[in-house]
Amino acid sequence: MFSSKPSLSDISRLDYLASLLIDHGFEVQTRRLVSNSLSLAELDATFRNEDLYIGAGTLTREETHGQLPAFLQSENISFNLEITDYVSLDDVDILFTMIRNNPDNTFRFSYTFTNTYSSPFFPAARYLQDGFSIGLQPTDLAEGCNSLHTWLFRMKEVWDEIIGLFRAEHDFLGIDSSIAPMWDGNSSLVNLTKRIHGDFSNSVTSDTYVSLSRFVREENPLPVGLCGLMFPCLEDFELADEYETGNFTIERNIFLSLHSGLGIDTYPIGIDEDPLRVKQILNLLLGLSSKYRKPLSARFISDGNARIGQTTSFRNTTTTTTWLPSIPG
Repeated sequence: MFSSKPSLSDISRLDYLASLLIDHGFEVQTRRLVSNSLSLAELDATFRNEDLYIGAGTLTREETHGQLPAFLQSENISFNLEITDYVSLDDVDILFTMIRNNPDNTFRFSYTFTNTYSSPFFPAARYLQDGFSIGLQPTDLAEGCNSLHTWLFRMKEVWDEIIGLFRAEHDFLGIDSSIAPMWDGNSSLVNLTKRIHGDFSNSVTSDTYVSLSRFVREENPLPVGLCGLMFPCLEDFELADEYETGNFTIERNIFLSLHSGLGIDTYPIGIDEDPLRVKQILNLLLGLSSKYRKPLSARFISDGNARIGQTTSFRNTTTTTTWLPSIPG
């Protein structure tokens, strides 16, 4: 839900919309609310006890620096910093300040470049107008699929079903058909590409991701937001496995993002990483985004303790996984 004047009535609206989906057999994983009118502190105070994710949308550099203390004290607020000119070491220091003071919040922050509006995916969500959009985790639809075509057909059926379900809702903005994988098995995009190509490296030099990204952009009956492929290193556990074996370097991540993906997502970073290296990578993303007029973002994740080459563990309510937190290179 995107709201210029967020209130508890927006939660009621979200509950109603979720009930429509649940009644038609969908599983509602999260409910989310984005506003551009309240400060981080105001959002946190208003919705802290509510069972939903809160986003402040896109902040300027000045707003980010001014509200960073409040963000470091929050537990459920996301935002992104849009950069259009040049990434400075001051911009990079925002990330390292989070790593030093509240590393959990690195998950709720991203740098964005040529960001779009109305995506329900955090932390890149950006307010444009009131209304609601839908994001899916459609990798589960690939269960039993050994061809890309079968999976794409299933996704198209689901998009059409959702459009029909919400056709009468005046504030329906559309579907962000981005592929957002998570966990492993049928929920992992890497799992599917390995079934098709034998291994992940073979899939990287195929046209699979190009075909997939073209489909989610062109076949979506009511597109909104990002509509691209996500390669979340620490959320797609089989991608994390590829990272551990050296098959998902930062260079390969950027290569996939350039033609199909949406940037660097939940990529591990050591507390001793060189800020100049991070600045270099962010300026490359900025340059590629500007050149191709393509949304890109960067979300680096740290546990606040692990250095480059050390093993760490990120925990949540459902699973634990371990990997090496570093930017190779």
